[in-house]
Parts: sequence; C-alpha cells; structure tokens
Amino acid sequence: MNKNDLVASVAEISGLTKADALKAVDGVIEAIAKSLRNDEEVRLVGFGTFEVKHRPATEGRNPRTGEKIKISASKQPKFRPGKTFKDAIA
Repeated sequence: MNKNDLVASVAEISGLTKADALKAVDGVIEAIAKSLRNDEEVRLVGFGTFEVKHRPATEGRNPRTGEKIKISASKQPKFRPGKTFKDAIA
C-alpha cells in the first residue's frame, strides 16, 4: 500500500472526500514528525508508540581500505507496535 492507496482507504472508511482524507493523513504524519523532531514520544493506545532513539558518534572502518572513519551521532525514529495492533494482524 502506498500513500495514495492509504488516502483512498481512509476516504472510503471515514466517508471523507479524497482531498479531505489527504489533508488528514498529511496532518497526522506532520504531527508525528513534529513531535519526534522535539524529542517527544507519540503514544497511540492500541496502535503503537513512535519515539526517537539517539545513536552516539562512533568510529568505524572502511571495509575496502581498513581506514578508520567517523560515524556521526544521529537520531533514529523507532516504532513499537501495541498489543491490539499486533493481535489484529496475527
């Protein structure tokens, strides 16, 4: 399923027009992204939790040359599905 399929499905299930469903889907995605940018957790009971994991800077090696390289610190988005969601797809 891609974004257009999701929008069509939301429109069909909710009775919204596709334009309104697109606004709703975009709004949800933007709200989650904004919270994660601010290092806030987004917890949707029954669905799951979106959170940011901080990865510290490390030192790695170039596999071709064996040369040491610096790997920058980064923030990684993570999703943990909730029990109700897991049960729904099992």
